[in-house]
Amino acid sequence: MAKKEMKVEKGVDLQRYMGRWYEIASFPSRFQPKNGANTRATYTLKEDGSVHVLNETFSDGKRGFIEGTAYKADPNSDEAKLKVKFYVPPFLPIIPVVGDYWVLFLDQDYQYALIGQPSRKYLWILSRKPDLDEEIYKELVEKAKEEGYDVSKLQKTPQSDPPEEAEEVAPDTKGIWWIKSILGK
Repeated sequence: MAKKEMKVEKGVDLQRYMGRWYEIASFPSRFQPKNGANTRATYTLKEDGSVHVLNETFSDGKRGFIEGTAYKADPNSDEAKLKVKFYVPPFLPIIPVVGDYWVLFLDQDYQYALIGQPSRKYLWILSRKPDLDEEIYKELVEKAKEEGYDVSKLQKTPQSDPPEEAEEVAPDTKGIWWIKSILGK
């Protein structure tokens, strides 16, 4: 049986979407450390209409991060289907890796979002704050389920309040976070 087509938000105002988003929950993936906490993404609109992406996570007392670029998958569509491109390894950027970033749900105040992609292998619940009301969380999980996601894979991301700041921890200057993520550690 073919999977139904996912419902994707339309008419998202990228300017309003910019800023910091905290990862409330996600499907585990090999490109994020298993013991990552305070994971977040910061988006900045660039003059050419693309988006600078800074993904950060903290593990073993160090800040790991990767930077990339997001852009509309189809510039003529009003659907919130983006492509995100990162270069790996981040300490020697030579190989481009491109993925899908689909905004499946976004509240009208741009305070929380459900992000997925067509294969349904990745899913993120994001919030402007490091915590999210449990009722809203359950609603987003239900929306993901309706879109064909196996929500039993969702894992909540530990977030401290107030969240750690990059200046407060040692940076991962050797790319250890990236190497560990490739090895699945």
